[in-house]
Amino acid sequence: MQSSTFTFTDKDGVDIFVYKWQPDSSPKAVVQIAHGLAEHALRYERMAEHLTRVGYICYANDHRGHGKTAGDVEKTGYLGQGGWDSTVEDLKELTDHIKKENPNLPLFFLGHSWGSLMGQDYIQKWGGEIKGVILSGSNGTQSKLLIFMGSLIAKSQLKKGPEKRNEKLDQMTFGAYNKPYEPADTKFQWLSRDQDEVNKYVEDPYCGFVSSTSLFVEILKGLKIIWKKENELKIPKDLPILIFTGDKDPTNNFGKNLNVLIKRYEKYGIKNITKKFYKDARHEVFNETNRDEVIQDLIKWLDEHL
Repeated sequence: MQSSTFTFTDKDGVDIFVYKWQPDSSPKAVVQIAHGLAEHALRYERMAEHLTRVGYICYANDHRGHGKTAGDVEKTGYLGQGGWDSTVEDLKELTDHIKKENPNLPLFFLGHSWGSLMGQDYIQKWGGEIKGVILSGSNGTQSKLLIFMGSLIAKSQLKKGPEKRNEKLDQMTFGAYNKPYEPADTKFQWLSRDQDEVNKYVEDPYCGFVSSTSLFVEILKGLKIIWKKENELKIPKDLPILIFTGDKDPTNNFGKNLNVLIKRYEKYGIKNITKKFYKDARHEVFNETNRDEVIQDLIKWLDEHL
């Protein structure tokens, strides 16, 4: 595998940091990876090693307020001008760059967690430009009251400063995820059964940070956008979709919220949907104890949809 990095400047003047991993032999396709909240793209290097071994080039950018795009650890957790919309548009800018570099290769989009939520927005806007989409650890519904109340609380705290880290909203969100695993060694047992992987996350200064008030506002705004019927109807009916998660993933109510999403998609005429719910696995299936099985299932699906 050959590794390299580059940056591009988005429409708002933000320098977006990108990792690129490519096979030593001729590639057969490209996978664009969108990471989750409070982590960064380099965490997907192990996945990229597996994918490049079988002929896939991988690209993954650090989103605004994350990893090397944020730069200093103190600057993490704030999306800046344009918020959710601009962060999703950065993904499309990277897609355009990938297509210029690889004009004859099919392109798949893979989003994990927050990256998969932005992926839902992405396929509503540009689903016709990719070969297929993989949504990992995603979500498909949330109580309207919860979203409304969360938005109300978040917006009321913007006056303290949009960039200010919000411990209250962080605890309301991530604290709830860890409750099924308490008493727990860390706040992040909900991520994986593999304690070594959880420890790596805890020890990484670019992971697990408390995000800004404005980031929570933007994510709640994004959820309202992506789960509107008129927007979901824009997803191409023939787009292949792979949805997977652990059946002990608390972020999507142990898979129940994803079943709601799948039923909606099918109702709207999207037929090529593959579902994989891994028994006893938690949120980060690529860092789970059964990650080899997950990777093999991913590769098989990608190969079948070339």
